[in-house]
Amino acid sequence: MSGRSLRTHCGTETLVILEAGHGDPSILSIEVLQIDDDAYNFGPPREKGTVLRAVKRLKCGSGKPAFDEDLNGIHWGGDRFWLGLQTLSSSSDDQSISSENVIAETLLAPNFYPQGIYQSAIVGTDRQPSLSFEMDVTPNKNYSVWLHFAEIDNGVTAEEQRVFDVLINGDTAFKDIDIIRMTGERFTALVLNKTVAVSGITLKIILQPVKGTRAIINAIEVFEIIPAEKKTLPQEVSALRTLKGSLGLPLRFGWNGDPCVPQQHPWSGVDCQFDSTKGNWIIDGLNLSGNSIKGNIPISLGTISVVQVLDLSYNELNGSIPESLGELTSLQILNLNGNRLSGRVPASLGGRPLHRARFNFTDNAGLCGIPGLRECGPHLSVAAKIGMAFGVLLAILFLVVFAACWWKRRQNILRAKRLAAAREAPYAKSRTQFTRDVQMAKHQRTHENARSSNSEGSPHLLS
Repeated sequence: MSGRSLRTHCGTETLVILEAGHGDPSILSIEVLQIDDDAYNFGPPREKGTVLRAVKRLKCGSGKPAFDEDLNGIHWGGDRFWLGLQTLSSSSDDQSISSENVIAETLLAPNFYPQGIYQSAIVGTDRQPSLSFEMDVTPNKNYSVWLHFAEIDNGVTAEEQRVFDVLINGDTAFKDIDIIRMTGERFTALVLNKTVAVSGITLKIILQPVKGTRAIINAIEVFEIIPAEKKTLPQEVSALRTLKGSLGLPLRFGWNGDPCVPQQHPWSGVDCQFDSTKGNWIIDGLNLSGNSIKGNIPISLGTISVVQVLDLSYNELNGSIPESLGELTSLQILNLNGNRLSGRVPASLGGRPLHRARFNFTDNAGLCGIPGLRECGPHLSVAAKIGMAFGVLLAILFLVVFAACWWKRRQNILRAKRLAAAREAPYAKSRTQFTRDVQMAKHQRTHENARSSNSEGSPHLLS
């Protein structure tokens, strides 16, 4: 199966068409017809979750050679198609009759059978008064058989003129059937239903006269009773959808609808089993080996609590193994070999192979921590080594800059100390004093010359 699917929604219902051969699935149109809630109520075994699959729907005595015939039933009856049948068996001596009379008690709730199926019939003959019908079925299944009668034979006009038994696979399903007595008059519909368990591959119906004239039958319906499929546990469906969203799964995987339903078409790589205690399907195996899947292993895988086989080998998974996988207490086979995983194998997984499980972590250069893999510690991955070297380089660069700043500050402090010491030396003091004396003497001479010059150039005052 390729996994391709076509999905459409009709109100609250979902229709999924799965392609089991080659090419893409396609559909031209869909017609959904409403039927009565109590339609085809076959008795106590009927449950809300029961599905009836039509196996045969026969209009007996029909003169039309078409494969099937629309009898213009109203939509509440599902507008059913009926296969025309002029004789019940190629080896039988039965004959067809028909009538144009209006048939009473038709198109009644809940099944709304059209009167057309009662306006023709197959009857026995004087040479072979019994009627026999045989069909192939799937063994070991339950079937709901619906038999339709109406007295349209002009030779039968009163009670006791036609009385017969109905046998299904040798057992008497209905005894002493008198159509006129049971309906009250001619040209009135009578519907009988019986649920039978079939162990073989054949369903055989015999109408055997017990009084009066020959047997008669107007229409036959046979349905296989199928218990509605239980769904997969919601948390497991959610986990797989998370897995689909986080990993690069190939398009051919599809993974639409329910992982385990229908049973004939589970999701690719998914193994399911039915848990009778929970009343749901559960996922007990995932085999996604060799599909070029990329990304990290999702933590949500740990919620698929009863998975026994998890095979993700020979993909391109990276990152570490999530601790949540240790919560898979039913896990017996875990294959993670042939990926790009790194880090320490969780302790909850590492010790389990010593007991009953078989785990494979080989061909992951970055994994460590369990027997068969390298020890964790000084042995680092290439990426870890590069990261560590880069960190050491940054640390060295920081130390060099710090040392340079410290050395420069130290030199400035020493220079300042030398200058201060030089000012305190005796030679420096005497030289400084001499310099001051010279500057004072020079200043005094300049001042005296200025005074002398002023006195010579100024007029004398009379006393």
